[in-house]
Amino acid sequence: MNGPELLVCARGVTRILPGPVPVTLVRDIDLDVARGELISIVGPSGSGKSSLLYLLGLLDQPTSGEISLDGRLTTGLGTHALARLRLEKIGFVFQFHFLLQEFTALENVTLPMRKLGRLSPSAQNARAMDILDELGMAKHANRRPDQLSGGERQRVAIARSLANDPPMILADEPT
Repeated sequence: MNGPELLVCARGVTRILPGPVPVTLVRDIDLDVARGELISIVGPSGSGKSSLLYLLGLLDQPTSGEISLDGRLTTGLGTHALARLRLEKIGFVFQFHFLLQEFTALENVTLPMRKLGRLSPSAQNARAMDILDELGMAKHANRRPDQLSGGERQRVAIARSLANDPPMILADEPT
């Protein structure tokens, strides 16, 4: 498969942590993900699932191999270009929510939109409220993370991942 329907293309992706005893996190991964496709990566603890998500999410770089996202080769891109690609193309739901404690739920959800800068502040708030409402969290929009339950925090993190309407959502341990 190629062309505009292919969202992710990984070829020969390997990640090795250097050190006195190098540790291989993932080895020689080939993966194609089409637009709109839902995939699950399963395996035992320590098998490299999270490491692979971090590579596909451009939060880490492979030791060898290539990753293309939405037709753009990411190998060799600088920090700023990778950050921009993540902001535009990837929503990430981490094992831990990583919400900013000093921000309300609404502010946490609008943060990616503010960074991308495509919408006015009022449009950002409206979109964030729509997403929070879809997840049953609109009534908690003005609460800070420490005022929310663990499940509510995770729903805010999911809302944040959807904020910029990315073509790819990566969820690490979503259950």
